Amino acid sequence: MKRFAALTLASLTFAAVSLSGCAVDTTATPTGDGTLTVACGAMEDWCKAMTSAFTAKTGIKTSFVRLSSGETVARLEAAKASPEFDVWHGGPADGYGAAANAGLIDKYVSPNAAKIPEKYRNADGYWTGVYVGVLGFCSNQTKLNSLGVPVPTSWNALLDPKLSKNIGTAHPSTSGTAFTTLWTQVTLNNGDQDKALDYMRKLHNNVLQYSKSGTAPGQAAGRGEVAVGLVFTHDCVKYKEAGMKDLVVSLPAEGTGYEIGGVGIVKGSKNLSAAQKYVDWSLTAEAQAIGVTVGSYQVPTNPDTPADSRMIKLADVKLVNYDFTAAAAAKKALTARFDAEIAAQPKE
Repeated sequence: MKRFAALTLASLTFAAVSLSGCAVDTTATPTGDGTLTVACGAMEDWCKAMTSAFTAKTGIKTSFVRLSSGETVARLEAAKASPEFDVWHGGPADGYGAAANAGLIDKYVSPNAAKIPEKYRNADGYWTGVYVGVLGFCSNQTKLNSLGVPVPTSWNALLDPKLSKNIGTAHPSTSGTAFTTLWTQVTLNNGDQDKALDYMRKLHNNVLQYSKSGTAPGQAAGRGEVAVGLVFTHDCVKYKEAGMKDLVVSLPAEGTGYEIGGVGIVKGSKNLSAAQKYVDWSLTAEAQAIGVTVGSYQVPTNPDTPADSRMIKLADVKLVNYDFTAAAAAKKALTARFDAEIAAQPKE
């Protein structure tokens, strides 16, 4: 795949996908049976749009709580005996893997999962992908200019001393986005976690602070509080459209990680039938087309979903060979090491 230099937001285009099929409609008649509570890992306006649309479609009263990936796993663990959520929707798949390993989500293979490419589905049925997002750099051009730093196009560029206290990133124990950053370094170092942590230790000197949410660094860059935020590129596009005009997206030439945003059923759900209907619906083109209406430009996994020019073109991005199963298995121990060996340490 060709290597990317700095990308203008206008050049982040998504190749047209097949529109020959029709959305699978599993809930044509409102049923009004039960209620539903969703732990939602995407932007709040996306969460609201999705749950409201499902309620309108089915008559099932649906609410959500917006949580980062790490927070979701912690909440599921804390309420394991009496779950407070029925469905987890949105957020990187390695978080779902960690939840599955801890016995916090149930297997469910939706009849609509066959429409989703196999590479975006968990083989054991614990989660199914609803969107794909690419990790990148969200930079404030004016801030970079003031520092005399070009738009970064490599991971090594983020270590420039001129960027001291000018990198924004979240903490990998709370944020799926930040864990994607960490596991990307593991992958780029051929699985060597020590080398990955060495890189993160060097980056630590340039980090202003570690946020809880993975989307926050993009907002910080938009406000000029940092020069570069590490986020999924679709979030940067959203902030640009919202008025943060100095933002520019770029991708690292060495390769970058990505997320498969998932959906899964919480183990012990008290509203299992409604939860299954929600999962079924979330996999349809109808549901996946809602994101663009609220400025969420993740790439949909259902190939019948209409394309949008603001979605990134996956075929043109150098993606690392991101192993979601290995990432999920390593997440707890690796984030603990990050916290102890890096985040808790003073900057040089």
